[in-house]
Amino acid sequence: MNVSQIELSLTPALYEWRSIKQHHTTVAVDVLRATTAICAAFTAGVEEIVPLDSLQALEAYRQQGYLRAAERGGKKVDGAECGNSPTEYLAMDLRGQRIAYSTTNGTVCIMRGSDADRTLVGCFANISALTEQLLSQPQDLVILCSGWKNDFSVEDTLFAGALCQRLVSSGLYASSNDAVHMAMALWDLCHGDPHGFSLQHASHAKRLNGFGERAIRDMEFAFRQDTCPVVPHIYQGVLVCKDNPS
Repeated sequence: MNVSQIELSLTPALYEWRSIKQHHTTVAVDVLRATTAICAAFTAGVEEIVPLDSLQALEAYRQQGYLRAAERGGKKVDGAECGNSPTEYLAMDLRGQRIAYSTTNGTVCIMRGSDADRTLVGCFANISALTEQLLSQPQDLVILCSGWKNDFSVEDTLFAGALCQRLVSSGLYASSNDAVHMAMALWDLCHGDPHGFSLQHASHAKRLNGFGERAIRDMEFAFRQDTCPVVPHIYQGVLVCKDNPS
């Protein structure tokens, strides 16, 4: 039986130094909050999301009828219709809408990983649906964490550990990558409870704590598993989702 290999890049800055470069899948991760918000938006019915690494590109998409969603430093950018709040998206009717989306870390991470055969979006909100898809189409895998401004983040690494454990336990995946083993050990340390550990220790969680009740609800939501069972993926530079309920 062929066994696919897993590698973990803890930040986008490390992605170019990965060992797995040929014929692989990349899963982009930004638990707080971009990839969680993306899954929430597709659950709310959005048609497509264009990931952007600059704010300047948003205006051209507005003129084409896109909603503008933008965040910098954890706060919604002035003039944008939306930020990167998953709970806000779930409260909206986004059926048929298109979003142009730019965040501090998450969209940069997604675009960095878009050179793969498949580029998927991952977070706790879609972990079971994502696992099922990866097991149904095994391929060498790079998990790319967005971190915070090219620094390591606890919450993204915890998610990577949880996902790796599920994949490795299937027998269809394996890894000799130290970062993968570290992430799985960290997940074991949490005894399957990312919420308590991450809110206590994660620097970005502490940062978001100062941004009001919405951000606090977002953090609590981001560590719940399987709330948005969709698997967004890059197609011709745009995030789409065949599981979109619209």
